[in-house]
Order: sequence, then C-alpha cells, then structure tokens
Amino acid sequence: MTARALRRERSGSADDFPEDVAELMAYLGPRTPEQRVIAMPGTGTNVPVWLLGSSLFSAQLAGERGLPYAFASHFAPRYLHEAIRVYRNHFKPSAVLDKPYVMLGVPLVAADTDEQADYLATSVYQRILALMRGQSLVQRKPVQSMDGLWLPHEKEAVASFLGLAMVGSPAKIRAKLQVLIEQTGADELIFTCDLYEHADRLHSYELLSQVMKG
Repeated sequence: MTARALRRERSGSADDFPEDVAELMAYLGPRTPEQRVIAMPGTGTNVPVWLLGSSLFSAQLAGERGLPYAFASHFAPRYLHEAIRVYRNHFKPSAVLDKPYVMLGVPLVAADTDEQADYLATSVYQRILALMRGQSLVQRKPVQSMDGLWLPHEKEAVASFLGLAMVGSPAKIRAKLQVLIEQTGADELIFTCDLYEHADRLHSYELLSQVMKG
C-alpha cells in the first residue's frame, strides 16, 4: 500500500498537482482512522508546507489553499509581479495563514566593491550560459570579460534570467533590495549565491547580513 502511494504513474500531469499537495498535507497532519498509509516520522508534525513555483498556476493554487508562496524569481523573474498579484487576489485564509505570505528567490553576488562583484558574477553568467546551451554545469572560474564567451542574444537571455540578481557592493545591494521590497511587498527573501570560491560565497553572505542589519 505504501509503495503504491509513493509510486506515481508516468502519465501523470500538472493537473494532478493540487491533489498531490492535499495528499502531502494529509500525511503530515493528524492520523485519521481510515488512513492506511502512515508517514513516519511525518504524521502529526504539521510541517509547514510551502508552494514554490515560477508560474501563475502555482500562485493561484497557493492562494486558494491559503499556503505561503515562494516565487522562483532567482531564475524566472519575468512573471514575478503578476504571480504575486494572482496569489494575493486568490488568497483564502486557512488554518495555516490568515493573510498572504510571499517569499522571493534572489540571486546574490555581493563584494566589497562594485567592480569585484561584477568580476565574481561572471562565474554565474558562464553557468547560466552553459545551461542555455545544454552544456556541463560545472562551476567556472570568473573572468575579466565575458566578451567572446557569449553572443549578443545570449547576453540578453542571461540578463533576463538574472533580472532580479543583486550584484554589487553593500551600498548598491541595499538600494536594490529596498526597491525590490517596496515594489513587491515581499515578506521574506531567500538568496542563492553561486560563486566559484567558497570563501567568496561566505563573504557575500556576510556582506548581505550587514546590509540586512542596517
């Protein structure tokens, strides 16, 4: 019975997703007498369930279910504002939330200077470029210039992919974050920092922490 519950038909589609969400939440809630499949150790934990999405479909579903919504703006910023609008317009209070709660994914490249951040960000640009070309996603070292590494249309595509990226010194990051929060009313931000050197990632987060603390 458990194996059957875990196994999904290959013919399944996105249309099944609302039912999948409801099923998952049921497994994490209190056990009911008729429940034959028990999630261990999940039963009764009521682990918070978020919907992470990059489409209007997920935004509407999160709103209708009264769940917190995380938008994948770290790679799909195009529909950010529309998704937030749809989520809030469709929100129905639930046992989980009494009002909408939005989290945004944000790419981060913070450094001591704008110039250093721009340099480090070339690792990110190269990886996104590789993704678009169907190449290996192994992390690349930063380069002094991307000229010659991408074509004009690829440069535009990478820029669109990273449209919400925070790249710069603490002062620049602070200003950009303030605009983002004012425009979206986001309740929470979650950052991804995809740099080549681990030390640069740590320093980037340290600078972000300083910015957030004011």
